[in-house]
Amino acid sequence: MVATLWCPVIAIVSGSDMFCRPASVTKRPRSECVLKPRVQSRHRTPNLIGEDPNDISRLFTKLLWAGASMGRSGLTTQAVAPFDIALWDMKAKRAKLPLAKLLGAERDSVQCYNTSGGYLHTPLDQVLKNVAISRESGIGGIKLKVGQPDLAIDIQRVDEVRKLLGDSFPLMVDANQQWDRQKATRACRAFEDFDLTWIEEPLDAYDFEGHAQLAQRFDTAIATGEMLTSFGEHAQLIMAEGSDYIQPDAPRVGGITPFLQIMNLAAFKGRKLAPHFAMEIHLHLAAAYPIEPWLEHFEWLGPMFNEQMHLKDGRMHVSDRPGLGFSLSEQALKWTTETQEFGKRP
Repeated sequence: MVATLWCPVIAIVSGSDMFCRPASVTKRPRSECVLKPRVQSRHRTPNLIGEDPNDISRLFTKLLWAGASMGRSGLTTQAVAPFDIALWDMKAKRAKLPLAKLLGAERDSVQCYNTSGGYLHTPLDQVLKNVAISRESGIGGIKLKVGQPDLAIDIQRVDEVRKLLGDSFPLMVDANQQWDRQKATRACRAFEDFDLTWIEEPLDAYDFEGHAQLAQRFDTAIATGEMLTSFGEHAQLIMAEGSDYIQPDAPRVGGITPFLQIMNLAAFKGRKLAPHFAMEIHLHLAAAYPIEPWLEHFEWLGPMFNEQMHLKDGRMHVSDRPGLGFSLSEQALKWTTETQEFGKRP
């Protein structure tokens, strides 16, 4: 079994224009995630032939119903996401606007935090080096993984990072669903003294009630939502008052169309926003959110694009390039393993 980073590239031809967009990504064993979403996406494609690409909401619904026999979450929505994201990119490029501006930007930059330097397996001395490098690079916040078998080790690591950063620098922790309710309660109590920005995924992603209890009980904010795979699931989380921060992932929930629905409901309920992964997409969405959001910084997709993102003074800045603002690099084209074309070019 081979672990791989799978990223479908959708090219949509409309009139004399072609728009090519890497639109979804996942990192799982090849047999699990590469074949099933790819097959589902392939089966959805004929539903777009001859359609008006401006009718994004209607096309999202059409593509969703094309796989409705398998449900309206999970792989079904992930198979729709590449098309939906590509259509939004196309619409913004035709308008000659960055996607954030097309949506109605609230800001030109978003505060940005880094995750990749503080994994559980990383020795503490290396974590501290990584944190220092990230801060010097201009990052605005640091997230540290927690969930060691011994809570005392988590506390020690958080304490050392907090001492290095100082009292005021934003620091988050992420348990990746490692605790049950009792362990989560103990951990959240122990972390109260560190003035954390949030505690992420302390419980199973679908334990909305448990997350709500933690959010009500402790001063430190609770964040969750990255593993949810539809607007409906996020609506359950939001309506249950299950977190202070919601963390939707556009490729995972079905694309930008359902992400915007999540944003609208979350803003109405006063939730804060910190999207998961895919900063190339989420920068534009976070920039259009009415409540000051956070953006998660990952370098993984950088080699796929000719353009780079601009981080300065703790914030990621929206470029003036139209659409999402990226084009495929030669390296990305070399990594392509399979292509398939539907319909006829004009």
